[in-house]
Amino acid sequence: MLFRFSLYGFLKNQRYFEPFIILFFLDAGLSFTLIGVLVAIREFATAVMEIPSGALADLYGRRRVMIASFVSYLISFGLFATGHSFAQFALAMVLYAGGDAFRTGTHKAMIFTWLRHENRLDEKTKVYGVTRSWSKIGAAFSLLPATACVFWLKDYSYVFWFAMIPYLLGIINFLFYPAWLDGPSRKASLKEVWSHLGGTFRLILAESRLRRLILESMTYEGMFKAGKDYLQPVVKHAALALPVLIALEAESRTAVLVGATYFVANLVSALGSRKSHCLVDRFGSEDGGIRVVWRVSFLAYFALVPLLYWGYQVAAIIGFLVLFFLQNLFRPMQISRFDVYSDETRGATVLSVESQAKTAATMVIAPVLGVAVDLVGSGGATSFWPIGLLGMLLAGVMLLTAKKQGESQ
Repeated sequence: MLFRFSLYGFLKNQRYFEPFIILFFLDAGLSFTLIGVLVAIREFATAVMEIPSGALADLYGRRRVMIASFVSYLISFGLFATGHSFAQFALAMVLYAGGDAFRTGTHKAMIFTWLRHENRLDEKTKVYGVTRSWSKIGAAFSLLPATACVFWLKDYSYVFWFAMIPYLLGIINFLFYPAWLDGPSRKASLKEVWSHLGGTFRLILAESRLRRLILESMTYEGMFKAGKDYLQPVVKHAALALPVLIALEAESRTAVLVGATYFVANLVSALGSRKSHCLVDRFGSEDGGIRVVWRVSFLAYFALVPLLYWGYQVAAIIGFLVLFFLQNLFRPMQISRFDVYSDETRGATVLSVESQAKTAATMVIAPVLGVAVDLVGSGGATSFWPIGLLGMLLAGVMLLTAKKQGESQ
């Protein structure tokens, strides 16, 4: 099953459009503000569908929900590839959100169910880190066809068509998961679904540690998710300024450097996931490891402010790569912490609540960043420094409140 779990991650991250999504929207004539609004639409739609999806997964079967997720992705890819207006992109974002909502939390719960079945729950951080690393390896290798597609076809829309192939293979992979990984699924009434949700909310509200973990995920993951794609325009400006590949036209040069940068970003992300358990071993617990990640993240965002403000694009790119590494140290430890404070019957729902919370945070942060970038420089090479400033402020608040409350952060 570790192979199938890893294969899921590898195929799921064959998102050939992801390194070029901001450039795709800019090419379609959208401003950073409108791009931020699209991200907010995606996050709002995800938030609306997130929690019911977890309850449906727990009650109706997790494999079925995962297949529904991938079908929603496939439809959204087709809309992106054929879309030409903000309204079409917004609808595609809603369907993409449906894919995210039915997927997030559900597959993690399946992994933890398998670990319990195999009596390997004490390896949860390591096993989840390894399977997650394969998703990052998949993302790294997806850059090869993605870059080739943009380089030769010079049209960002084709990457959405090609992304359909691995997602169809992903559905086939789910069909070979053992039936018992569906969990204690059965036909349930709508009343039972809402009762399950209510019980999960009461569990979260009653447990202060779960509330704190939700807040941490909102802050860390929401900021990272809203800010990470600004790496694309930073790399584009670097591609136009650096005396490399000068024989190529601007779009081809950008495609090559964006592809190379994201290849490295996904490799360091895979390394972060695989080494996350080492922080647990070094500092004695997931809490200790997370505390270190928060501190280093504060310093990384702090460094991005002057680097982006004064236009040191190469150094800023390295700063973004550090953030990719740190986020992938953070995630396996954070998921393991959630498993400690939730039970098997509510695993997918608790993780869906966590995922919904971080998407809600992204929904707020993304348009704020878009407006800030437009205001300070209209997308110019030195206009991205608000990313570092906001990330530094949020990390600082979390560090200060953890100290004040005596939380293990």
